[in-house]
Amino acid sequence: MDITVAIDCMGGDHGPHVTIPAAVDYLRNDPEANIILVGIPDAIEAELRAANSAPGPRIRIHPASEVVSMDESPALALRGKKDSSMRVSINLVKTGEAQACISAGNTGALLATSRFVLKTIPGVDRPALAGILPTMTGHTYILDLGANVDCTAEHLFQFGIMGSSLVSSVENKPAPSVGLLNVGQEEIKGNETVKHAAELLRHSGLNFYGNVEGNDIYKGTTDIVVCDGFVGNITLKTSEGLAQMLATYLREEFKRNLLTKLVGITAMPIINSFKHRVDHRRYNGASFLGLRGIVIKSHGSADKYAFGFAIKRAADEVRGGMLRRISERVAELSHHSQTSPETLTK
Repeated sequence: MDITVAIDCMGGDHGPHVTIPAAVDYLRNDPEANIILVGIPDAIEAELRAANSAPGPRIRIHPASEVVSMDESPALALRGKKDSSMRVSINLVKTGEAQACISAGNTGALLATSRFVLKTIPGVDRPALAGILPTMTGHTYILDLGANVDCTAEHLFQFGIMGSSLVSSVENKPAPSVGLLNVGQEEIKGNETVKHAAELLRHSGLNFYGNVEGNDIYKGTTDIVVCDGFVGNITLKTSEGLAQMLATYLREEFKRNLLTKLVGITAMPIINSFKHRVDHRRYNGASFLGLRGIVIKSHGSADKYAFGFAIKRAADEVRGGMLRRISERVAELSHHSQTSPETLTK
């Protein structure tokens, strides 16, 4: 299946120095992929030469004259930079020239522009940001990671639908399990919003596990964990901070004296295996779900290795028919809720 992905080459902390080498490397491993490099042509051409590559049938340059900075106001970026590499990449998805776009740029600007240009799928009130975290059993998807800090029960319900559709499309799981993040597993726990969301999910036909607690995320209790963006973003940042702290502690202990240094050398294969399993770069690329197009947000500080995983995520979502699955599932459950109003008021 041939796919085309538009890349905002100018976004992120490193811009073309990372995005273009990652795109060139990805094309070598995916013969069905085509890439549109969006940004300032001179900068893109220079990086292509440095990567021993050039525009061709599978990789072409689409010019954009402006760049959205990482600290720019989303409103100003939306209104004032209509020819930014971010906006042009999204426009390519809207026109059908690309089936997905990727940006490591300003998250708020990317969400605002994507929602304005692409609009939301019928039946979806708000897009949600879905990412992946490693677990003891593999990995789990969590949403929302910060796009919506205030959510109703209906929003959380829609996040469950979209998360289930995402995992079905990219993991080939017909009925992935959905958990609702709460302060306890019991049905009586949580605020009224979470309790109502649990009722909606319980009667939805999804494979709803029930409430899950924070420690269930890394146990891998469910395939998807649903929460509002306030909680989700704090969870993500806490996880990143904990991982950095543990890595620092580990380095300090192995460097403590000559004996620990020798032990560290002996244990290097185990350490490298551990680092690979928890390497956050392998989970780079969060999806804005609920839009009428596939938009992937890469971490702003992503290196070439990490950005390659964001490209792969976009390609996997296109191949898995994620948009179609979300649209069909939302329409199906919206019809069910309209014909069965008692399920919404229990």
